Amino acid sequence: MVPNSVAVTIEKPNDFSLVEMNGTDASLLPEKQKAVSRKQFTWFLLLKAHRVFTCISWLAMASKGILISVKKRISISDTSDEDRRSRRLYRFIKAFLAISIVALVIEIIAHFNKWNLKLIQPWEVQGLVQWSYMAWMSFRAVYIAPLVIYLSKFCVVLFLIQSVDRLVLCLGCFWIKYKKLKPQINGEGYDTKDSSSFPKVLVQIPMCNEREVYEQSIAAACQLDWPKDRILIQVLDDSDDGNLQLLIKNEVSSWQEKGVNIIYRHRLIRTGYKAGNLKSAMACDYVKDYEFVAILDADFQPNPDFLKLTVPHFRGNPELGLVQARWSFVNKDENLLTRLQNINLCFHFEVEQQVNGMFLNFFGFNGTAGVWRIKALEESGGWLERTTVEDMDIAVRAHLHGWKFIFLNDVKVLCELPECYEAYKKQQHRWHSGPMQLFRLCLPAIITAKISRWKKANLIFLFFLLRKLILPFYSFTLFCIILPLTMFIPEAELPLWVICYVPIFMSFLNILPVFKSFPFLVPYLLFENTMSVTKFNAMISGLFQLGSAYEWVVTKKTGRSSESDLLAPAERESKSPSEEKILRKHSESGLEMLNKLGQSELPRPKKKNKLYKKELALAFLLLTASARSLLSQHGVHFYFLLFQGLSFLAVGLDLIGEQVS
Repeated sequence: MVPNSVAVTIEKPNDFSLVEMNGTDASLLPEKQKAVSRKQFTWFLLLKAHRVFTCISWLAMASKGILISVKKRISISDTSDEDRRSRRLYRFIKAFLAISIVALVIEIIAHFNKWNLKLIQPWEVQGLVQWSYMAWMSFRAVYIAPLVIYLSKFCVVLFLIQSVDRLVLCLGCFWIKYKKLKPQINGEGYDTKDSSSFPKVLVQIPMCNEREVYEQSIAAACQLDWPKDRILIQVLDDSDDGNLQLLIKNEVSSWQEKGVNIIYRHRLIRTGYKAGNLKSAMACDYVKDYEFVAILDADFQPNPDFLKLTVPHFRGNPELGLVQARWSFVNKDENLLTRLQNINLCFHFEVEQQVNGMFLNFFGFNGTAGVWRIKALEESGGWLERTTVEDMDIAVRAHLHGWKFIFLNDVKVLCELPECYEAYKKQQHRWHSGPMQLFRLCLPAIITAKISRWKKANLIFLFFLLRKLILPFYSFTLFCIILPLTMFIPEAELPLWVICYVPIFMSFLNILPVFKSFPFLVPYLLFENTMSVTKFNAMISGLFQLGSAYEWVVTKKTGRSSESDLLAPAERESKSPSEEKILRKHSESGLEMLNKLGQSELPRPKKKNKLYKKELALAFLLLTASARSLLSQHGVHFYFLLFQGLSFLAVGLDLIGEQVS
């Protein structure tokens, strides 16, 4: 029989000790341990307590700072509803928020009381709240859950279809890079000694109250490298400010004195916005003498070789109607808003425009930085004032008439991005409302057009429905409505890959054209979901011809696109910015130019930030849903809802982009 205690003698050089152990398990052998004194233990507890209190103090101070900033922002903000046209959507979100808050309160009570419908019998119900909770669970399981499940599956299918389309576009872009495909110029170049070998080009600069950028845009157009007798620049001014009209006239006159073939044109009857302006200019008698027309918006500054890189593509290619150049942004690193816009637009040009231009010979005209064959414009019906996306309108009609397009990814034209959220929001509303107006108007023409079935299918299902309608619909519905709704209806919970893995992968694909923006992957994903409410509202207003569908607001410019950005790098390094601007406009004296530079540096008039009610309502809705997911320990769902709610809060308080006061 094995004894229960064993005596073990451990011999050391100068010490003998006797240790007695009970039991026979070898694991009971004592290990070398270091005794901890009471003083050390007390200091350990004090250190832990200090860290806890430091963390609590930091959180308290941060929360206090945020609350003070929010209070200050609300007090100085314009609290008027910035979007009266969308009151119905705002009321729906508010009603949804109120119901969610009531449901959250009931869920919290049920959580702490440990109510369980499966364990409670009807006769065991105690109180009105418990009865309401049981009635709600029964009602949602029978009536609400099936509807939400069906809607969520429908949106997930749309989400996957759009993701596949995005993946195919990326693969097409990769193939172009791998094979080094690019549009080729047929034949030899123009004879520089014989100006008559160059085709006559009309350059149009449409503008409306563009005080900040009119000088630099006119200067850039006047310095295009093209024979002077083969080019005419039209400054199409729709400004309603008499002083600004006089300034633009003087600017045009100064370039005329230098021998530039440029004219100033102002409409007495300003109808049709930009489309009406261009249509009026094309009605001039002298336009018939020109073969091509280059369109440059007021904030666009092409390099001097712009025409020599674009116009030669028309030679030997009579079916070519449009050559589109890429946009480049001078203020892409100005703030977080411009960085996120740069990611979106880089993907649009690098992937969407380039792939569609290479494999389909069709894409949506970007409205500027492009050269049209005037014959293609005339045969397609010219500029029409029926939508707010006249550029997409003329592109679709030209495509239906058999004209082909080319996109030049390596030809870049400098411009600027909106730096404040208000300007960006209005721009996005026009960009997403107009295509739906156009779809309603063009659908009969697309169906009856004499083009292949594949081109008709591409226009209807890919160009319009998938990329212009489905994308804003599922983005808003899935991530801003269904996801918070499923937190209160566990039967319809979305799988993790829908809210995490696939969106992150798609965002990663979007960032690939500008990979240095990879640290902004998560902010980009959250911001795109935040913008979905604006895009969804614009899509609905355009599709159903609501009051805001035909609203046109000129995007605010800051004039950051300086003339020095057009100079060669070596020339820029040898001159200071002030010297560059003086040399670029040598028609005026240096003293006059310095005075203008000094005036341009004066502080701008202060503006007020706005509060965006829909975004704020959605912020509280998502934060309420995140609190509900915390009770259920959903993990990733909680973090997604939390950060998405905070991003909506930041946008709703106008804390993104240019900060004004």
